[in-house]
Amino acid sequence: MSSLQTPLRKVEGLGVSHSGTGHFWRQRITAVALVPLGLWFTYAILGLVGTNEVAILSFLAHPWNALLMAAFAATMLYHMSLGLQTVVDDYIHGTGMKIFCLLLIRFVMIATTVTCIFALIRIAAST
Repeated sequence: MSSLQTPLRKVEGLGVSHSGTGHFWRQRITAVALVPLGLWFTYAILGLVGTNEVAILSFLAHPWNALLMAAFAATMLYHMSLGLQTVVDDYIHGTGMKIFCLLLIRFVMIATTVTCIFALIRIAAST
């Protein structure tokens, strides 16, 4: 039986429509991971309502809370970038503008993730 994939796509491991299946699964896996992380985040935020800055910093200085907050931030930002990539792919038709938007999304996602993790490390190191 002959395949509908070109020889280049067979080598790259991409399907007929480029990388849609991998993108689909990454989006679903991050969504599933965000359910327990989002519940934890909601519980944590509701528990910190009405407290002062010192209580929030001591909460984030605890290793498990810092790890869960970093996982939540990184997963949420990656999930967001996957969704924005879909929007750009669907609604921006100029090749140059599409590449610019995708690179901008990726840069902002990486910069924000690194900033969040750096802030959590500084909070943990200062206490």
